[in-house]
Amino acid sequence: MTTRKSNRTKRTRRADRGNSMTATGRKTRTRDHRTPMGIRGFDALVDGGVPQGKCILLSGTPGTGKTIFSLEYIYQGAVRFKEKGLFVSFEEQAENLRAQAAKFGWDYPLLEKQGIVTFLNIPVSEIKQNTVDEIVNFIRKNRIRRLVIDSLSALAINSPTAHVKVTDITAYSIQRFIYSFVNRLKSLREVTSLLISQTQEGQLSRDSVSEFVCDGIITINYEALGGEYSRSLIVRKMREVNNDEDVHPLEISKKGIIIHSLS
Repeated sequence: MTTRKSNRTKRTRRADRGNSMTATGRKTRTRDHRTPMGIRGFDALVDGGVPQGKCILLSGTPGTGKTIFSLEYIYQGAVRFKEKGLFVSFEEQAENLRAQAAKFGWDYPLLEKQGIVTFLNIPVSEIKQNTVDEIVNFIRKNRIRRLVIDSLSALAINSPTAHVKVTDITAYSIQRFIYSFVNRLKSLREVTSLLISQTQEGQLSRDSVSEFVCDGIITINYEALGGEYSRSLIVRKMREVNNDEDVHPLEISKKGIIIHSLS
């Protein structure tokens, strides 16, 4: 009898591995369901990685390093974690992104040849209501696990309703378009998405809605104060994670992004 109970206990433990229960009986996400960003110093801020299958807003003013951060996210996912990545750009051409990545030693042409990374350029003139469906279909067909959208700002400015006279109704339509776009991406349970937003000082996004619908917010700031580091990063929110809430120095080194600790 002791042996049978022991076996049942072992089976129960194996079945519960990877899940934890709250006092109310609801399952909470464990580290087995995290997506490590792979960027030096960042994952420590989010307890090992961001929640898998979530949409993370990466916001900041021009020149803060958002594109480099995103390129490294895709690159590290491919090289270290063997996860397929898709980089969707509405403005920047793929050859420019490859050249930018090459400065840090990231061999994107090789990863593309291996079929583990894809650049998808969608001209702003071709953005339609069903653009997100085309992206989702590509992701499912190719089993993508990491996604970058560059950027929500370009998407909002060039949304199907943005070319008519600006009124309260069209502004609402743009926000609804962005909301629907992000919500559609959130249906991809195994894809962790990084959504870039070009902002002005004091903003989290230009569309004023993506910061609410996204599951997490990472903000990069630039301040020319003459110190050792002119850029800083803060995780403004990250659902299902006890994230660090401090402002951390961000360095763009010869090998990529480094998030420095405060100690």
